[in-house]
Amino acid sequence: MKMSLPFAMCLAFATAACGRGEVVVTVEIEIANPDGEGMVTRALSDIEVQLLPFDRDAAFDSIAASFGTPEPQVPPALTEARGEVQQAQQEWEAAVRRWNTIRDTLQKLNTAMEQYSRGEARYVALFREWEDFEAQLGTVESQMEGAFAVFDSLQRGTIRASDSVRILQENWADEAFAGVGEIFAEMQRTSGLDLAVDTTDASGVARTNLSVRPGDYWVHARYELAYTELYWNVPITVARGEPTQVRLTRENAEERVKL
Repeated sequence: MKMSLPFAMCLAFATAACGRGEVVVTVEIEIANPDGEGMVTRALSDIEVQLLPFDRDAAFDSIAASFGTPEPQVPPALTEARGEVQQAQQEWEAAVRRWNTIRDTLQKLNTAMEQYSRGEARYVALFREWEDFEAQLGTVESQMEGAFAVFDSLQRGTIRASDSVRILQENWADEAFAGVGEIFAEMQRTSGLDLAVDTTDASGVARTNLSVRPGDYWVHARYELAYTELYWNVPITVARGEPTQVRLTRENAEERVKL
């Protein structure tokens, strides 16, 4: 059966109106350059990215507020102690990087000296330079070992206290948020929108499964660091047409203590 032109145009318009919107999420952070000075950008792969049609933080806050017992907090003294541990680790890692740099320089000088006989002026100059770096290597090695001893001692001192607080918080959360799954399911049904989940690829991009009905969403993801986690709960509006581009970085993350 042939459609009239006006009816066909209306059908095409209705089909377009029901189209979905695409979201492309890129997750990347700046980190200390492992090969030298400064910072470099690292794409984060295998990060689960969720598109939620509701604000999960607001929901958790509401549930926590209605629960009879407040959440156990991290004591300020423990927070300060963990900060000292983190600083000590950074100093140890800096010493390790310096030791590796000097060691690599010595290896390059050894290779360069092989091209000359011991009596040549160039060999003598390279050998003097090698001696300087070899002396530095011993000094930096001592600094590296001392920095690790300080870091290890401080870390051991916080492990038990951190474990105790974490157990208290986990037990509290098990009770306070016991029905959160049903609450989230109802919030999704009420919104009339979708829930989508994808994982970032090797280039830090998630997009394959992030096609949803247009509307307001929150992009949720987490990334664990040594002592904290980066937490994202970023509101976006998804529309038809060009994909909605979202970048998750340190700048739009909340950094939370990880016990």
